Amino acid sequence: MGQNSDRRARILLINPNSNEATTAMMVAIAKSAAGDGFDVAGATATRAPSMIVSAEALDAAAPEAEEIALARSGACDGVIVSAFGDPGLARIRAGMTLPAVGIGESSMLEAAEGGRRFGVATTTPLLGTKIDALPEALGLRAHYTGTRFAEGDPEELMRDPARLRDALAGAVEACIAIDGAEAVIIGGGPLGEAARALQPMFAVPVIAPIPSAVVRIIRLISARAGG
Repeated sequence: MGQNSDRRARILLINPNSNEATTAMMVAIAKSAAGDGFDVAGATATRAPSMIVSAEALDAAAPEAEEIALARSGACDGVIVSAFGDPGLARIRAGMTLPAVGIGESSMLEAAEGGRRFGVATTTPLLGTKIDALPEALGLRAHYTGTRFAEGDPEELMRDPARLRDALAGAVEACIAIDGAEAVIIGGGPLGEAARALQPMFAVPVIAPIPSAVVRIIRLISARAGG
C-alpha cells in the first residue's frame, strides 16, 4: 500500500541480528533521521546470532529477513534491511512491490556522491569479503578504497561503547591517512550509536548507514506516492 494523505507513511526496519536492544537502538536512530512525517517500526530476527560477525551467519540471516519483510509488507510503505551486508535484500525486492533498501548499499551510494573515494571502518574481519562485494555490485569499485577493521573482538567491543568508539576511530583514521578515503562509512547497523559519536571527530564525512538508508527509503516512498 502506498502513502495516503491521511496517515503517516510507515517504514519497517528489519534487524537481521537477533538482539531486541540493538533493534530499539537502530529504530531510535531511524526515527531521528526520518522526522515527523514517517513512523518507523522495528522487527527482530529470531534465528540469527545476536550479532552477525561471519559471512556464513550473514548468508544464513537472509531467508528470515525475507520472511519478515513479506509477512509485514501489508503494514508498511517501505523496508530497510539493517545489517551492513544487506542480507535478503535482492529477494525482498523480487517478492514485493514496495521499495526496499539496505544500509550497506545506501551508505555506499551516499559516500560515493560527487565522485568521492570512500572506505569502510568496521569491527568484523570475517565479513571482509562480503563488504568488498558491495561496491562491486553497485558499480562503485573505482571509488572504494577498502575496509579497515577495528582492533579487538567484535562482540567484546560492543559491550564497551568507549572502547568501541576509540577502536573504530583508529580504523577511520587508517582509511583516511593510509588509503586516501574522502568519506568513511561505519559499517554495521549495531554500530549506529558509535557512528554518530565519531562524526564530529574527523574533517572528512563519517557516514552512518542507518540515516543513509532512511533518506533513501523516504525518497523512494515519496516517489512511489507521487509526492
